[in-house]
Amino acid sequence: MDIILIILGFICMVVGILGCFLPIIPGPPISFVSLLLLEWTEKSPFDSETLWTWGLVTVAVTALDYIVPVYGTKKFGGTKRGVWGSTIGLLVGLFFFPPFGIIIGPFVGAFLGEMSTGKSTNKEALRSAFGSFVGFLVGTLLKLIASGWMAWLFVANVFG
Repeated sequence: MDIILIILGFICMVVGILGCFLPIIPGPPISFVSLLLLEWTEKSPFDSETLWTWGLVTVAVTALDYIVPVYGTKKFGGTKRGVWGSTIGLLVGLFFFPPFGIIIGPFVGAFLGEMSTGKSTNKEALRSAFGSFVGFLVGTLLKLIASGWMAWLFVANVFG
């Protein structure tokens, strides 16, 4: 049974890291599932404090992933249309222009969203789009750090 749990945990770990880049897949929560699966093996390498800590980190990073891009867009002068444009651009970029669309989509979407208000100049719209881009990168980096660290814990406890 342990072998099945370890294989499932490894799959969750890989999918979790991919989920750091793909917005449809919740990367850190799936990475956390890999730790839980490893905990259910006979080896049971973690104490409850470690699991609770990583559970809280997972919740925090997942919440921040929704907040940081919006904050970045607003901090750089964006409006709600810019935020919506960024989100729509992310989805369009993901499905129609992978893998670069994940990066370019939010930028173009925020720019077009800002331009659609009729109030923004090109300079203001570009600034908002840059804020969206920075927010996306920060959110992705936070997810990647959390999922990568959980992957390291998983591998270190399986092979160590």
